[in-house]
Amino acid sequence: MNGFKTYHPIVNFIYFLFVIGFSMFFMHPVCLCISFVCSFIYSLLLNGKKALKTNILYMLPVMLAAALVNPVFNHEGVTILRYLPDGNPLTLESAVYGIAAAVMLVTVICWFSCYNAVMTSDKFIYLFGRVIPALSLILSMTLRFVPRFASQLKAVANAQRCMGRDFSQGSIIKRAKQGLSILSVTVTWALENSIDTADSMKSRGYGLPGRTAFSIFRFDKRDGLVFLIILFLGIYVFCGNLAGGIYFRYFPSMRGELFSLYGASVFAAYLVLCAVPVIIEIREAAVWKAIKSKI
Repeated sequence: MNGFKTYHPIVNFIYFLFVIGFSMFFMHPVCLCISFVCSFIYSLLLNGKKALKTNILYMLPVMLAAALVNPVFNHEGVTILRYLPDGNPLTLESAVYGIAAAVMLVTVICWFSCYNAVMTSDKFIYLFGRVIPALSLILSMTLRFVPRFASQLKAVANAQRCMGRDFSQGSIIKRAKQGLSILSVTVTWALENSIDTADSMKSRGYGLPGRTAFSIFRFDKRDGLVFLIILFLGIYVFCGNLAGGIYFRYFPSMRGELFSLYGASVFAAYLVLCAVPVIIEIREAAVWKAIKSKI
């Protein structure tokens, strides 16, 4: 599904600016649950089974590790559960904070995976190419470097395997040599590719004053409506946080805003904000299904 991806780049960018920023700083348990569930669902809608496999095989162990490590090194809190073998206390507050920090970490990773799928390099350059041409090109290349590097690394490994240089077989020394050879080829490719990209953009006059550029992006009424909804919800949630509507602390004891009409409205606004792409995807699927039924 790619309904939200078809919207104007400024709509996509403002949305991810809000949800990623809020996910990094809002530590209220309700906000963490909302952001985690929405990011997980949207990543599944964008990437399907691949996202499910990634979330289970990689993010779940990261979450468990972060949740278990924090109480071992963080001993703040007034509710002592027991004492560790080294004599330091294990507190309820540190354990809960470790779980919250783990959920926050995985949520941000999920949102960035969605960002990489929606905010392509051409969208980023379209938004910032004229304002900060050099920095926008560097950021665009950096954001797409990891997935392209991983894809090229897999391609090189498959090519080497066809040549009888499988790094998964043989002695440890032989496997290490084959692995270093594959890594060397991929790094060389990455360096040459970056030079080619820089030369290509320079030959096109990228960043020169008065340079014009073709763009397929048009800001229409549909984009304007969703943009205003996202902007209103984001500002409302931000103001709600400043006003203490979603306040929560973990140390020295857990205290926070849980049951209030204003706090509930902020949570509802945050839920709708995080769920905007999911709502759009569901609506697009319903419209498409209705059209198919008429054929």
